[in-house]
Amino acid sequence: MRRLFLFSTIVAASGLLFVGKSRASESADDLIRKGDVYYAKLEPTEALKYYLPAEKLDPNNAQLLVRIARQYRHLMSDASAKEEKRQLGTTAVNYAQRAVAIAPEDPDAQLAVAISYGKLLPLVGTGDQIADSRLIKSAVDKVLALDANNDLGWQILGRWYLALADVSGVKRALAQMAYGKLPPAKYEDAVHCFEKAIELNPNRLMHHIELGRTYVQMGRVAEARKCLAKGLAMPNTEKDDPETKDLGRQLLAKLH
Repeated sequence: MRRLFLFSTIVAASGLLFVGKSRASESADDLIRKGDVYYAKLEPTEALKYYLPAEKLDPNNAQLLVRIARQYRHLMSDASAKEEKRQLGTTAVNYAQRAVAIAPEDPDAQLAVAISYGKLLPLVGTGDQIADSRLIKSAVDKVLALDANNDLGWQILGRWYLALADVSGVKRALAQMAYGKLPPAKYEDAVHCFEKAIELNPNRLMHHIELGRTYVQMGRVAEARKCLAKGLAMPNTEKDDPETKDLGRQLLAKLH
């Protein structure tokens, strides 16, 4: 598996080098437009063949850096090995941080930081998880201050509340001793955020499934079933939707 990953990485890098040389005469805007075609198709490897050469031409284009961060997060979904996922997630975080350094008032850049750290969170140690969760909260607060109607901002904030509400009293006390006091969070906070996300964009199945997951944790079985079933009945439109549906099916099966 390791040899296969290294071989795939070398092949991908060679492909990017070839594409970069073959399109040397194209402008950054031309390359971005071509990459956007694959961005819309959820084909991150192909999109990066255009975005990375465009980055060389226009390294301070915050929106391009946001796009690139998203492609590396999508590659995380395709990867199977934990270390590979962690490396891809770290790359996504780095691009997101560059974007927000260039455009701190851009909600898309702040959202890229929050989502990228969120994707990386399960792959790092406890200390880094606590530190990164603070960065997520700071970034998502900025997103919603800049754009209160950003449904993905409410989604990330809901997940943040849900993750902290899930921490037991014993674990919270141990974490506090080692890493400092954790912020308070309640399941009701998560419910409010997911309901707001659904109000703003009812067509994202992740909003419904995350609300269902929260109701499961609260013991509100009938509401959990309703939300999970609704999300599972919706068509896949985003890269993470199959994985999100798998979680929804597992949760729903436990309720029967």
